[in-house]
Amino acid sequence: MYDHIPVLLEESVSYLVTNPDGVYVDATFGLGGHSKKILEKLSDKGLLVAIDRDKEAIDIGKEKFKGCDNIKIVHSLFSRLDEVLTSLGIDKIDGILFDLGVSSLQLDKEDRGFSYNSDSFLDMRMDRTSKLTAFDVINKYSEKDLERIIREYGEERYAKKIAKEIVKRRQQKPIVSTKELNDLINSVVPRPKDGSNPAKRTFQAIRIEVNGELDEIKTALEKSLRFLKSGGRICVISFHSLEDRIVKEFFKYHSLECVCPKDIPVCVCGKKKELNIITKKPITPTKEEIEKNKRSHSAKLRVAEKI
Repeated sequence: MYDHIPVLLEESVSYLVTNPDGVYVDATFGLGGHSKKILEKLSDKGLLVAIDRDKEAIDIGKEKFKGCDNIKIVHSLFSRLDEVLTSLGIDKIDGILFDLGVSSLQLDKEDRGFSYNSDSFLDMRMDRTSKLTAFDVINKYSEKDLERIIREYGEERYAKKIAKEIVKRRQQKPIVSTKELNDLINSVVPRPKDGSNPAKRTFQAIRIEVNGELDEIKTALEKSLRFLKSGGRICVISFHSLEDRIVKEFFKYHSLECVCPKDIPVCVCGKKKELNIITKKPITPTKEEIEKNKRSHSAKLRVAEKI
């Protein structure tokens, strides 16, 4: 039904599944590409819990995996991992996989409003039951807040210029479509030397704001650590520097035995090391994978194991 190629599929699942009889979580189910591979590695005793905040993805997934007894597909935010697992009577898991960012289903469907290549309503909600849309952010946020979001979440050097133009245009009439926003950005931002669309960073920033993505990641990582068995693994695929930085810092902090200032002779923090970092450097797609799937080019896989 949909053209979907899971990113870093072999690498992520081979690192994740260390016990065929274990309980695993695919925290970002999407169209089920990673879930399908995980299930292939599980025995009849194994269990996979697949979570997604997108009801459309859940409905497609339930149809796709109909008749499969060792998968539970749940409509939820992955930051509510604890609620999901508790409701299923699960207190420990053997591993969890996060494939962060926007899914192919969301990006490719024009009416979802994620893509600057389409002409649709400014939506960008991963969960269509949530209230805040990209239209709200663009048309109701102050110029100061727009500039901050575009600079911080989009790492956009022209954030001030873009925010100012958004406010100027919306005073004449609301900015309703992805095309309007794309054209606006292209009118004030010079095209990068690599020929990419100048709107890319701003669209990313607005999407992150609408879905609260960065806070979601931080919360979910903390909760996943509490549920992991000793020897269980967290595997995270990220697609931009903000996501990757959160994962890297989380792994680093929980791999430290002590966080006291260096000038204190005796440890007083009481912190214990909880993780071993398996991938000292992130794993990136091969040249062959990038040729087959251009969206994979910025992907980074990091893996850590619970002590």
